[in-house]
Amino acid sequence: MPKRLITELNSWFQRDRIVSNLVIFQDIIVISLCLGLFCVMLIRLVDMFFSLLHPLDLRQVTSDILFILILVELFRLLIDYLQEQQISVVAAVEITIVSALREVILRGVLEIPRDQIFGISVFLIVLGVILIAIPWMSRFFDHVKIPHPEITEDSTQLSS
Repeated sequence: MPKRLITELNSWFQRDRIVSNLVIFQDIIVISLCLGLFCVMLIRLVDMFFSLLHPLDLRQVTSDILFILILVELFRLLIDYLQEQQISVVAAVEITIVSALREVILRGVLEIPRDQIFGISVFLIVLGVILIAIPWMSRFFDHVKIPHPEITEDSTQLSS
């Protein structure tokens, strides 16, 4: 009886159709983010090349290069999301590490207060531990098989 009720409710609400429409809408949002990020990368790249025509400000050029690299990694993260429909935690952690190091490089280690250096160091250590722990955790969870909750007896009997 509960399976029949669930089937009737699913057909009444058409959950599959709602979910597929929401996934399509989410993909449109991600594609628009990709296009926006690509435009920002082009603008920053052109701006960086024009700044090379003036007297060289090494800190500004380094900032632009690191910022463009961060944008490229974010773009790659969004493309991976579009392909696999899941976020790569490793890529997100790498982007965060580069972003934190960019701020340290730009401001200079000597200009940052000691408390902030300590906080950034702890933050980078935690990110490094996450980066090291992800492959270990994925190997651990590969051994654990979670049955797909949407598979019912009827669908398994039909496939046999």
